[in-house]
Amino acid sequence: MTTETLTIPRRAADARPAGTVRQKLEFRSGNEAAALAARDIGFHVMGYFPITPSTEVAENLSKMQAEGKHDIVMIAGDGEHGAAGICYGAALGGGRVLNATSSQGLLYALEQLPVQAGTRVPMVLNIAARAVSGPLDIRGDHSDIYYALNTGWIVLCARDPQAVYDLNFAAVKIGEHRDVRLPVLVTYDGFITSHQKRRIQVFDDPEAVRRFLGERPNFPSPLDTEHPATFGPYMNDPDLINNKVQLSQAMEAARRVIPEVCAEMEKMTGRSYPMLDAYRMEDAEVAMVLVNSAAETAKETADELRAKGKQVGVLSPNVLRPFPAEEFRRALRRVKAATIGDRADSYGARGGNLSLEVRAAIQVDPDNDTLVLSRIYGLGGKDFYGADAEQFFEQAITAAKTGRVAAPFAYHGATPGRPDSRPRPGLPPIPAAEVSRSMAHVRRDEATGRLQVELEPLWKMTAVPSRIAPGHGACPGCGAFPTLHQVYRVIDGDVVVLFQTGCAMVVTTGYPATAHRINYIHNLFQNGAATLSGLVEMYHERIRRGELPASKDITFVMITGDGGMDIGMGPALGAAHRNHPMMILEYDNQGYMNTGAQLSYSTPFGHRTSTSEVGSKLPGKRYHHKDTAQIFAACHLPYVFTASEGYPEDLMRKAAKAQWYAKREGLVYGKILSFCPLNWRTTDDAAQPVMQAAVDSCYFPLWTDPISLVEVRWPSGVEYESWAPVFM
Repeated sequence: MTTETLTIPRRAADARPAGTVRQKLEFRSGNEAAALAARDIGFHVMGYFPITPSTEVAENLSKMQAEGKHDIVMIAGDGEHGAAGICYGAALGGGRVLNATSSQGLLYALEQLPVQAGTRVPMVLNIAARAVSGPLDIRGDHSDIYYALNTGWIVLCARDPQAVYDLNFAAVKIGEHRDVRLPVLVTYDGFITSHQKRRIQVFDDPEAVRRFLGERPNFPSPLDTEHPATFGPYMNDPDLINNKVQLSQAMEAARRVIPEVCAEMEKMTGRSYPMLDAYRMEDAEVAMVLVNSAAETAKETADELRAKGKQVGVLSPNVLRPFPAEEFRRALRRVKAATIGDRADSYGARGGNLSLEVRAAIQVDPDNDTLVLSRIYGLGGKDFYGADAEQFFEQAITAAKTGRVAAPFAYHGATPGRPDSRPRPGLPPIPAAEVSRSMAHVRRDEATGRLQVELEPLWKMTAVPSRIAPGHGACPGCGAFPTLHQVYRVIDGDVVVLFQTGCAMVVTTGYPATAHRINYIHNLFQNGAATLSGLVEMYHERIRRGELPASKDITFVMITGDGGMDIGMGPALGAAHRNHPMMILEYDNQGYMNTGAQLSYSTPFGHRTSTSEVGSKLPGKRYHHKDTAQIFAACHLPYVFTASEGYPEDLMRKAAKAQWYAKREGLVYGKILSFCPLNWRTTDDAAQPVMQAAVDSCYFPLWTDPISLVEVRWPSGVEYESWAPVFM
């Protein structure tokens, strides 16, 4: 690691003077830069929940924390909404607070954002921008951050890892300014800025950082018991409108404060962050307007076109809120035509938010006659190359020459459709009769009221065709699919499944293919159970009305795992209390495996994950796991069970009983230990000894011992199996 005072520009035109503060050169991605900034700022608390591609911020901080490199209190939420609440409460407590999220995580937390802005509580939220579902896409565009534009948060744009690092410091100081007092969002492009590494300079002078940031002002806090106050009261008119006037005034104050803070940072670092970045705009007749990383590509293209004698330039805002309207008016006053690219659409408005707001800004300028072309590009992380930038420039050049815009609004990069095309056929359906071979015969013992299950020999059951076709993309040794195959072997009749987001969902439904031979639904972690319960009730209501044949017999199953019973716990408990006739099966691999093995509430005590690292200062996860089986048993369900893929007969008997109860009594919950060699850090073929040890040691107890079974009768008279462990 070398210590330097000069920045390393990407282009000669970007050369800047040296700063006044000692810095050192590192090679970091945007997520790593955000984590380094958090360490150097010294936040008090980070509330977080893992979601791709922002998760690495918390992962990097966890690694540093385990090694004693910072003392930020890191609190894992039960979902992004909970994480937002953690951050709001922590910020009310008077300290500095950090969060990081993406896509649906931002939308899930969205309800909390106006609350925090409206009560004027500063904090910093990093967004690794990503496409919003549906359908699900984990790559980067700006459809998430555009939802946040009307929440009252300041929005800063970081086009490269250096800007991610720098703007986190600026965000703290801007948000804490007494005339502002607003939370600040720092956004950068997912999988482009978030994961690509660049040379960056980080502070090597802690005292200078402390002087720059200063102490957090003593804003009103519920911890000040000598001066009791109400935070977030109920307001009638005209109180609320006056509150929003104050919020608007704070945002206007930020127009003055942001340049002041960035000018101070420029003196320290030599790096400039004006409200609007203008590249080669001094005599430009044609311009392109883009947000974040695509603007850097456009600058390279602008250089090439300049060499050919074309007067082009690039505008890119470093700030989206407050919107730099006056800066755009000045920059575009002499420009004949501009192509404005949005990496998200405001559907039906014939332009994305950036395009609409730039057009609104120049409309009130009587000296501005700029022709505007609105283009939607790069959705779902579709790459933006120099050739794309050249097309944008050429379209604007044509408009400037002709004085008219042939296509004011268009999508760029979409594949043309064909009228004669048809959807790709899926896998052939699997007839219910083909899988309903009475491989598990379930009957109720008249004397005891208990269910008895008789299984065919395992070798014979292998002949039952699977409802999941071969060819999925799961890791070698993944336990989710042996678990599902065992369950499907004994479930008779037609089945409709809903998968929450997770590994089993991702590896079986990559568009345009699917591995499912039955009707399949996907909804996000947080609402799977509610979605399926709505479908179940519609099914029965349509039968009651005679719209569906009463002879049709469908079993409804929700598959969850990868920590889905954290963020999805509320809707699942709601479904359990309502007792819909359906099954919820959790393949418990004890972490958020689909996002990189982060700490989940299902993660056992002391376990190492990427956000509960083991190091010289920390011993892994520091609190016990969430015992979902006991939680759902407390809902007085007809049937709750635990099982392990390593005991197939036990699992299949319980699955057969679960279907019986789901058809006759109500909701069933099953928790099934599922092997994950990648993130448990075992060999791919270690399932047998690992799963055996888990059951033998009661690390994962199997409920129901045929000898010492404790039978409980609920008011409905149905069966509930105790948690007496089995030793096999």
